[in-house]
Amino acid sequence: MQLLRLSGVRTPLVVGLSLLFLAACSEEGAQQQAATLQPPQVTVAKPIVKDIKEWDDFTGRFQAVEDVDIRARVTGYVKAVHFDEGELVKAGELLLTIDPRTYQATLDEAHASLKVAESALRFATKELRRAENLSKRGNISKSVVDERREAFSAARAQIEGAKAAVQRALLDMEFTLIRAPVAGRISSKQVSIGSLVNANDTVLTNIASVNPIHFVFDVDERSYLAYARMAKEGTRQSGRETPYEVIVSLSDEKEGKRVGFLDFVDNRIDQESGTIRGRAVFPNDDLLLLPGLFGRISIPGSPVYMGVLVPDEAIGSDQDRRIVYVVGEGNKIMARVIRPGPQIDGYRVVRKGLKGEETLVVNGLMRVRPGATVTPQMTELPLSRPRR
Repeated sequence: MQLLRLSGVRTPLVVGLSLLFLAACSEEGAQQQAATLQPPQVTVAKPIVKDIKEWDDFTGRFQAVEDVDIRARVTGYVKAVHFDEGELVKAGELLLTIDPRTYQATLDEAHASLKVAESALRFATKELRRAENLSKRGNISKSVVDERREAFSAARAQIEGAKAAVQRALLDMEFTLIRAPVAGRISSKQVSIGSLVNANDTVLTNIASVNPIHFVFDVDERSYLAYARMAKEGTRQSGRETPYEVIVSLSDEKEGKRVGFLDFVDNRIDQESGTIRGRAVFPNDDLLLLPGLFGRISIPGSPVYMGVLVPDEAIGSDQDRRIVYVVGEGNKIMARVIRPGPQIDGYRVVRKGLKGEETLVVNGLMRVRPGATVTPQMTELPLSRPRR
């Protein structure tokens, strides 16, 4: 009975604890409400404004400046191979030898024929002189002198023919020694010792020059027209007339470090692809670049001008438009539509929409909307940063 009476009585201690609990809950709710009403903090900065030159990127592949298939100029059997596959060779270096015995015999025969012709010429010369002397004294007819003169002319012509045969045989002998026509890296051998090779037909190996090296790429029709119009207006010189400085980057590089020069622009637009071919030349002192290697070339796309640059993370999307958030009076947010361009020095070029004096939200775009008030935290952007 005593326990039942106690449970039904509200003591002063219980009432006091309940009041304290209600007060704590009210204070926490007020703090949460105050935190909710406080404007969100965002990082803001001024755009980068500086002299820039736009660069347009195109993909392509490296090609050897000299790429030669080595063929024999005489028919015969391979006697020796003098090169190591895949090694660098110098111009004029001996690569293969074709069995020269047949051609040596032909050369010996040509020399013998030349000696016979020289002997015949000496005899014809003496006979002509004797006939001319006799003719002066009237001891020989004029027709005999003419015959001797014809024999002399024929002997002299035989000399010329014999000399030509010797020269041809010497060339054939020289062609049995196959030498490198250019310097470069040699490919694998396509024949073995004892193989029969046919003149001007059988490919023995290949040599590709390595330094310098070409880079070949295709430019789309729209870009070509833009370059041609700028050249016509005088704001950008034609690539046919000016060896532009260009930069190439490899497939494992974010930024190009190899500098070369544009040295060729084709004379027509390819009807199938709608592109025009360009070519640049690059030094390859470290021999890293190989023909066929893929790369990305950057060529000047505009003259130098004062540009406005912003980080990519400061650019948002509104359907098909690109926007940035500008902090205005009273720290209120305004959306500004921009037209972005290429990336330069790690930033995005803004071709239209900004003057460069605005304050932009560069971090915290998910916490802002047009018309909202923010708490800006100012930062300063570096003049350049690595490409991401």
